[in-house]
Amino acid sequence: MRNLKAVTRLLARLDEWGRFWRFNWQVLFHGLFHAGAGRRSAGRARIWAQMYEIGNKSVPVVMITGAFVGMTLAVQSYQQFKGAGLEERLGSLINITVVKELGPVLAAMMLAGRVGGALTAELGTMHVTEQIDALRAMGADPIKHLVVPRFWACVLLTPCLTIYADFMGVLGGYLITVCHFGVNSNAYWYFSAHVVEKWDILIGLIKGVFFGAVIALIGCFKGFDCQPGAHGVGKACTEAFVNSFLTILALDFALAVIFKGIYETIWGLRIVL
Repeated sequence: MRNLKAVTRLLARLDEWGRFWRFNWQVLFHGLFHAGAGRRSAGRARIWAQMYEIGNKSVPVVMITGAFVGMTLAVQSYQQFKGAGLEERLGSLINITVVKELGPVLAAMMLAGRVGGALTAELGTMHVTEQIDALRAMGADPIKHLVVPRFWACVLLTPCLTIYADFMGVLGGYLITVCHFGVNSNAYWYFSAHVVEKWDILIGLIKGVFFGAVIALIGCFKGFDCQPGAHGVGKACTEAFVNSFLTILALDFALAVIFKGIYETIWGLRIVL
């Protein structure tokens, strides 16, 4: 009996996995090849509306998160740097950490909680109340009309929100390091400029694109696939956040390894040439 239950759960997971990737393919197909075909103005209007909901309303929480990350890094690291006589180099640690890792990841975490849960709840409610089935009955593709605008809004605006998080993280670290601990301002920016490269900023923005896609795809799929009733919608929201959270962490690790290999390859070519 236990083996039968285990096999049943495994088959259910595989079935869900297959439906998820089929859903992703449909979103990418419509988003890349049929976005707004025949109704381009209406398609753009839907995207702009979602960009306002996803991007504009997420700015405060992302900026506050970034500021406190930078300030916390400054407070936690100052004593160690001061003990080694390197307090003027503290800005390089804060800024490279915020720009390359913590800014993109924590901005994505905030969006996974705020935006991912909202997408799942909204689409899940539409699924439970049969509004999605009504769209299909009228000959409209719900993925094209409901999911694609949300997908593009997340993909386009997550890097922009990452910039806000990076800026506030750098500013928060500067205020604590220079204004509170009294580190020389010129030295703070000098060492930061020599450590943080354009490549590091680009990595953070590229990560934001992938994180935004993950949040949109998982959130929308869970909304389309939720069980009936309020309990089903609530469970789908929880699963969407947890799955997005874990996927972002795993994807961050994979992208870090990939970008490290690319950077070493490019740097090796530059040395050879």
